[in-house]
Amino acid sequence: MNPTHASHDGDHDAPAKAPEHDHGAHGHGDHGHGAHRHNHGAHGHGDHGHDDGAHGHGAHGHDHHAMMVEDFRKRFWISLLLTLPILALSPMIQGFLGIEEALRFPGDRYVLWALSSVVFFYGGWPFLNGLFSELRKRQPGMMTLISVAITTAYVYSSAVVFGLAGKIFFWELATLIDVMLLGHWIEMKSVLGASRALDELARLMPSEAHRVQPDGSVVDVPLDQLQAGDRVLVRPGEKIPADGVVVQGQSAVNEAMLTGESVPVNKKEGDVVIGGAINGEGSLILEVQKTGSESFLAQVIDLVRQAQESKSKTQDLANRAARWLTFVALGGGALTLFVWIVLMDQPFDFALERMVTVMVIACPHALGLAVPLVVAVSTALSAQNGLLIRDRSAFEAARNLQAIIFDKTGTLTEGRFGITDTLLFDQALTEDELLRYAAAVEAHSEHPIAQAIAAAVERPPAVENFNAIPGKGAEGTVEGREVKIVSPGYLKEHGIAFDDPRYEELSEQGKTVVFVLIDGRLVGALALADVIRPESREAIAALKRMGIRTMMLTGDNRKVAAWVSQQIGLDEYFAEVLPHQKAEKVKEVQARGLTVAMTGDGVNDAPALAQADVGIAVGAGTDVAIETADIILVRSNPKDVLAVLRLSRATYRKMIQNLWWAAGYNIVAIPLAAGVLYQLGLLLGPAVAAVFMSASTVIVSINARFLKIER
Repeated sequence: MNPTHASHDGDHDAPAKAPEHDHGAHGHGDHGHGAHRHNHGAHGHGDHGHDDGAHGHGAHGHDHHAMMVEDFRKRFWISLLLTLPILALSPMIQGFLGIEEALRFPGDRYVLWALSSVVFFYGGWPFLNGLFSELRKRQPGMMTLISVAITTAYVYSSAVVFGLAGKIFFWELATLIDVMLLGHWIEMKSVLGASRALDELARLMPSEAHRVQPDGSVVDVPLDQLQAGDRVLVRPGEKIPADGVVVQGQSAVNEAMLTGESVPVNKKEGDVVIGGAINGEGSLILEVQKTGSESFLAQVIDLVRQAQESKSKTQDLANRAARWLTFVALGGGALTLFVWIVLMDQPFDFALERMVTVMVIACPHALGLAVPLVVAVSTALSAQNGLLIRDRSAFEAARNLQAIIFDKTGTLTEGRFGITDTLLFDQALTEDELLRYAAAVEAHSEHPIAQAIAAAVERPPAVENFNAIPGKGAEGTVEGREVKIVSPGYLKEHGIAFDDPRYEELSEQGKTVVFVLIDGRLVGALALADVIRPESREAIAALKRMGIRTMMLTGDNRKVAAWVSQQIGLDEYFAEVLPHQKAEKVKEVQARGLTVAMTGDGVNDAPALAQADVGIAVGAGTDVAIETADIILVRSNPKDVLAVLRLSRATYRKMIQNLWWAAGYNIVAIPLAAGVLYQLGLLLGPAVAAVFMSASTVIVSINARFLKIER
């Protein structure tokens, strides 16, 4: 800091320079495709790897999921082809069509049994294997219900083929398995689609990098051979191979898939770039800083995996409901069998069909999928838009926030000085001319205030005879005129009088005011303050419309805090707060009975982030702040806090819609399957029940995907 501007600050605490955006601060881990974990609640899909209902997607999770989709597809088509002759050979179908004599031949029932056995063991294997998996864990669920239903139908029908008096249910068994396989195939494709957006993240990295050798030659090497300190060439239109710093060149870089920022960001020498971003029209030479698991992209994917694995209270509710529904279905099936045989005096085959229908229609598939599919979609959406969720419970709690406390510097403001007001005392001079003269002198100083003035003019004129005025300012010759930029103390010391009420007003706002003298005459003044982010006003206004109290926490003096608060429209502010007092202020607000979020970016904010009900770290944050936050905003944009709230509310709304649909469907479907409308001539068969059950699952899946539109 140049001492010549020591007194420019007055009583204003200069905002600390915003730290470089450390892309390594966003978590830890490798490229685990954790986004694709899909919790099926109580039902595990047997040998397809849905252990305890979770699709454990590590590095090869997506391939495994795709294999499952292909497996269900193949089993469905083979079973469907075998179902055609089963239908043709079934006595009930023959009787319905009046073609018994045409299709009957010696041993036809054994052929029917053989074909049905293939469908039962091959097509029904995922469900049968799932039964053993669920029973081992003592968590009966959807697979238990389907397996009991198809096994009962198969064993009973086989006994009839080999001599027991009764009806054959092979055609219903085959069509039931067909519909269940089709439903699972559609479901797997839906889950795969929900996670595809995050797969795109994993595919952002190129396969090779152009490494610049010490002699200046360029060699193509695989990414895993890159090391920190290497220099790489990125040509126009190519993907950036690693996190690094630009050492040569200038270009616009598209970081949309990583940060959600749609406008390309200009990068020049000294700027940080993110691996996976797409270079624009210029060539860049980068010095590699982070590779592999340390890279920003790897840590984004790992954070998404953490979010998928973190417990959702709503999911716990759905899992418990699914287990209870399983017991209700098993008990309801047994009760249905008893009522129709003992109380209604119906034949066993009729009662058996009702029991099978109850167990099929009551499968808790939709209930098990209601929450996980919404979680998959919302996590993908948040990552695409630069909102990284570390704790799902906190994310869900965000919908109930009543107050948000913002750190000032670097969050609501940019953490750097900027000119807010220009005062002219000499009407022969224009504002632009005043700025040009001032910028020319200040371009030679490193003080934050001097840099802010110099930055206000794109090409300031040259200065001659530059000289520092110790503790008071600086001077120099610009275009033949003597120009001085000085503090109020310099004017007082040299008896230079001025009387302008605007100065007092600016001082009351906590702004720093410097004066400009040309050829010994006072010609103007410049007021500077921490630059308020243009998005801050919009974000605060929108939050207040949502009924949320907005507050600010700052170590700055009360004048500065009051001015920023008034400019942005905050409800209240806390000024002159020492670092160790920030968490205490959060406690104070919580003591009012409010659910509070804290948003900050500095190491001093970490205790406050941990104390808040929801801790939100903005992108320029430090490792400590990030580690204590529940949600990380890749960009330092206050409007992203608003996006978190909206997505949290939309996600919860979708979860509840799905749970109501899944539960409400069963309230109506189970009595219908049991035959309560039998006297009115309405009776469902197992295959029709399977259609309704699968349709319910598909509706839940589609509703989850609508989150992209409705958020």
